[in-house]
Amino acid sequence: QLVESGGGLVQPGGSLRLSCAASGFTLEYYTIGWFRQAPGKEREGVSSISNDSGDIAYADSVKGRFTISLDNAKNTIYLQMNSLKPEDTAVYYCAADEGAVVPSLFPNDYDTWGQGTAVTVSS
Repeated sequence: QLVESGGGLVQPGGSLRLSCAASGFTLEYYTIGWFRQAPGKEREGVSSISNDSGDIAYADSVKGRFTISLDNAKNTIYLQMNSLKPEDTAVYYCAADEGAVVPSLFPNDYDTWGQGTAVTVSS
């Protein structure tokens, strides 16, 4: 099970840190991704990290603003989001792909999903 938290309302230019806690399994052998879905749009990959290789991928739209990190001791993934823009408004999901060795921004590669946490960037 994956449980996201940390969403909320923030002004443009502000920051939020999302957390995704895993239970019932260890993230040690997984690739983990953050995705988002805005109203009326398809789910898109934001960032991904391979726990096997340590490789990280970011969508072009968030490069330089978002940072993904992993705390294996806490079995938790984080997404630090800085310089937020209104277009970052979406429901954010974390997902895990067992046995993957490379990061992926494609939702179909993942088989375990959290329930999502809403992020609204607005003044």
